[in-house]
Amino acid sequence: MVIAITGGTGFIGKFLVKKYLSKGHQVRILSRKALPKNKKYEVFIGDLTNPKVELSGFLEGVDILYHCAGEVSNESIMKELHVNGTNRLINQAHGRVKRWVQLSSVGAYGICRSGVITEESLEQPNNVYETSKTISDILVKDSGIPYTILRPSNVFGKGMTNQSLYKLFSMIKKGIFFYIGKKGATLNYIHVNDVVNALINCGESTNAIGEVFNISQTITIEKLSYSIMEELDIERKFLRFPEWLIRMIVFIFRVMPTFPLKSSRIDALTGMCIYNSNKIQKLLGFEFIASLEENFKLLIKEK
Repeated sequence: MVIAITGGTGFIGKFLVKKYLSKGHQVRILSRKALPKNKKYEVFIGDLTNPKVELSGFLEGVDILYHCAGEVSNESIMKELHVNGTNRLINQAHGRVKRWVQLSSVGAYGICRSGVITEESLEQPNNVYETSKTISDILVKDSGIPYTILRPSNVFGKGMTNQSLYKLFSMIKKGIFFYIGKKGATLNYIHVNDVVNALINCGESTNAIGEVFNISQTITIEKLSYSIMEELDIERKFLRFPEWLIRMIVFIFRVMPTFPLKSSRIDALTGMCIYNSNKIQKLLGFEFIASLEENFKLLIKEK
């Protein structure tokens, strides 16, 4: 098969490229800048934020297009890339691409502090990233091209740019970690290998056409800390502080850019939301490679 991947040099894209090369398929990558010559895959130069970008060569005769390009930090280009860039890709994909798989985000459902989120939950994005990605999903749904949309929660694995997990592990190791609020707060994560396998399932299964899938695993903050201590072979007893107290402290010190805690971090460590993955498991027969505990331990070993 001919596999085309936008965002093929990104964190998730790199793993997807590697997986398809191991399966013996012809792989194309869209890149904004020239890359070192590689005999294993084809590189096409093109910037989706450029209104005059030419994509015909990249898209011609493609069996599956994986749209993984995304911007997570620079808000000034999010709309241009996620919305206008997706539009440019759609316009030139007609008649050239057989299947479109969109890498999206559970952020499309907006803020979730408790309860269970499924694919039927209301889309109510809350910020520039979430809104632009959700609009991108709508464009794909309305494109007329056979599509599947995959929405992972927080993706982690070796080589990730987000260092929040490593910082959490370090706090546990040093004994400076503490619990906030009631017991049983849940964290939602998914290993990059599971995301890649899910993307491939979405691209190669006829049952996936026209569907949206969430993918995530959930762990309580207590289980996470226990599993990390077990891997590090340490024993710690952590204090637990009322949520209102920590929020008051964060509010007081909010003017200090270097203050280690932010309101968003408190939200992440006190929420009780679950992103349900039953649909992709039942409809596509998807199976997680390992538990979050096992993957977190692997992450520590790999660093």
